[in-house]
Amino acid sequence: MAVVALSELLGTAVYSSTGSRCGRVHEVAITPGEDRARITSFVVKTKAGERIVTASSIVAADPYGLHTTLPQSQWTSLNGGEGLLLLERDLLDQQIIDVHGRKVVRVNDADIVLEPENSHIGLKVTAVDVGTRGIVRRLLKGLVPAELLRRITQKFGSKVIPWEFVDLIETDPARRVKLRISHDRLAKLHPADIADIIEELAPAEREAVIETLDEGVAAEALEELDPKMQVSIVSSMDSEKAADIVEEMDPDAAADLLGDLSPEQSQEILEEMDPAEREEVSELLQHEENTAAGRMNTEYLALSPRATVADAGQMLRTYEGDISSVSTIFLVSDDWKLAGAIPLSRIVAAQPSTPLSELAGEGVIFCTSECNEKEVASLFDKYNLLTLPVVDSEGRLTGIITADDVISLLRKYAE
Repeated sequence: MAVVALSELLGTAVYSSTGSRCGRVHEVAITPGEDRARITSFVVKTKAGERIVTASSIVAADPYGLHTTLPQSQWTSLNGGEGLLLLERDLLDQQIIDVHGRKVVRVNDADIVLEPENSHIGLKVTAVDVGTRGIVRRLLKGLVPAELLRRITQKFGSKVIPWEFVDLIETDPARRVKLRISHDRLAKLHPADIADIIEELAPAEREAVIETLDEGVAAEALEELDPKMQVSIVSSMDSEKAADIVEEMDPDAAADLLGDLSPEQSQEILEEMDPAEREEVSELLQHEENTAAGRMNTEYLALSPRATVADAGQMLRTYEGDISSVSTIFLVSDDWKLAGAIPLSRIVAAQPSTPLSELAGEGVIFCTSECNEKEVASLFDKYNLLTLPVVDSEGRLTGIITADDVISLLRKYAE
């Protein structure tokens, strides 16, 4: 098994079935729709113009060039190269997402493996070079003999990313719509890691990455970004796509984002949202941002004091929100006045038939909707809270503020 660099293949002589040198490699192509790693063809520059030579016709590869079983008369025209990922054009010097390392890097070269396959040579991209070796190889190519260049580059440490961990950032979806490489691995990262990656990109690239993500994942990543960057990304989307993502955000985060947009953009997105989500977010938009009501989340779990532990378990099982953010179940009277709070840890340890009223403590820490942000932060600090309920002037539960909200708040003041 031999390994050759992409930069070494580019410019290599190509010989026809007659043994005549008929051109040089101008591009190396993959057909992502068929196989994201296997090289399927070469674009060869000849006197008659650019021609396609299929990789399956390559029977030998040596330092002097590639040898094909096809006569030059059977080398076809490029015809635009639709459906092809051209490695020099679309890969070299491009930014890629290294999902394994959770960062953005620039491609300097690529490693290609050559293996005998039946009657021909099979070629596959196995890794991208993001280190100094690839840069030196490309800078010195043509200036020093190939063998000397190999010896020089071997002195530099290898810094590569396996091809399977590579996601291309597509800044021009219109041109590459059929060439997209799956972002499945990117979507499996923690939203905070995705946000870190997005922050490293140029504006057009940020939008391209967000567009490829599932709406739920995009929403979680968007919530981790700086508000100004959120506005920049959402402003570039059409209102329907933006609404799909905003609907998946926590209502308080969605309201904050829409409040930072222009009134026209905000209204367009609201009109595209489902009625239930639109009503919830619109209500939050009525509150001042620097108050508890402006910071609160309207997604929470509440039951009557007459409910049992079994009722609480059923509610948890059917809850459609982010269950990982739930730390407390609140007790409310028939007119929705706050009557108590129970940490989930108490519910887990109790018998199913136990009334929730028996698990509630002597009183509950809360704030009113008009409390300012500093008062909210002070309550979290003083009582070491995970969740703070927010009540209206009549004591009715209207929402909650979580520790994540307070962390975002403190980050804002730190800046």
